[in-house]
Amino acid sequence: MYEQSFRTLGVSVQLEQALAERGIERPFPIQELVLPDALAGRDVLAKSPTGSGKTLAFALPIVARVSRDRTQPAALVLVPTRELAGQVTDEIVPLARVNGLRVAAVFGGAPLREQAKRAHAAQILVATPGRLQDLVERKMVSLEQVAILVLDEADRMLDMGFKPQVERLLKRLPRNRQTMLFSATLNGAVGELADSYTRDPARFETAPIVDSSDDKVEHRFVSVTADAKVEKLVEELSGERGLALVFVRTKRGADRLAVKLARHDVDALALHGGMAQSARQRTLRLFRSGEISTLVATDLAARGLDLEAITHVINYDPPEDDKDYVHRVGRTGRAGRGGNGTTFVLPEQQADVSRLAARLGHREQFEREGMRVAAPRRVYTSRRGRGSRW
Repeated sequence: MYEQSFRTLGVSVQLEQALAERGIERPFPIQELVLPDALAGRDVLAKSPTGSGKTLAFALPIVARVSRDRTQPAALVLVPTRELAGQVTDEIVPLARVNGLRVAAVFGGAPLREQAKRAHAAQILVATPGRLQDLVERKMVSLEQVAILVLDEADRMLDMGFKPQVERLLKRLPRNRQTMLFSATLNGAVGELADSYTRDPARFETAPIVDSSDDKVEHRFVSVTADAKVEKLVEELSGERGLALVFVRTKRGADRLAVKLARHDVDALALHGGMAQSARQRTLRLFRSGEISTLVATDLAARGLDLEAITHVINYDPPEDDKDYVHRVGRTGRAGRGGNGTTFVLPEQQADVSRLAARLGHREQFEREGMRVAAPRRVYTSRRGRGSRW
């Protein structure tokens, strides 16, 4: 079968060389699909999960199409979280340097005026909606010359309540622009957003990198007791592995668990929304570099965390629903690599977790631990017409 290269997709020799220096020699499926239309300036709607290589699918067209002569931001990438803003910026900077372009990131929790100064002088701007809206309303950043807009992880942006800010920002942009929207779903509110702010877009979809049936990821459910839960986690973390991401429900729980792991000589740090931005950035830097091999995080803090070296995801506290399970375990098994997703189950949690496992196709893995899958919840309609569950 003929294999595409970045050159055959329209990427310049210089940018292809910059990718090769980073060990990126062949495009991922989402890049093969998106790049020709994106490089031609067409609007794009892409259904693609985190970890599929989508950042390069919009970063390469931005760097190729933006002129270094621009004195204000000409390309805007909107992302839902500070962590993703940092990751996208890190991905774009080496490519932008090839064409003499400046990149700036703006997000909450960092000095406002310093960010505004860098943003004003950059041709490419990566931003979270809330902080960018603040800068625009203070007239510290202008969006009048934005010719390329990217909405990255649009579904999460809307799930996190950013729709009002996003729409206000989009109404400030020039109508004659290229818009690219990347999302895990193109239905519902995301579809409405796409219909309102794109023109005759090219539509693409790639298969999920990790889903309930992906045999590259091993799904395990482990019966534990409250007294032995920490010791069991230490045991799970003691084997051969790469980076491990441990999920808990609360900020306080993350802090407490990280301290307990340290007492067992496990190099772990906590990551959650209650930390100062500088502390979060330092923690992520240590985790990315491998200096700290275990990260204890809440769901919000781990959104957008895209690291291929994560080999183990452990749900110390089970997820609230099916979507959270897929999102959490989706942090491993990146780019076709193998991974491990383990969920701890206390006795009182077995019924709910068993139903989740069955719905996602992991009934066999759940029963392998000697636990039984509970019957589905029954639903009845009362005389008043209201649905109740028991």
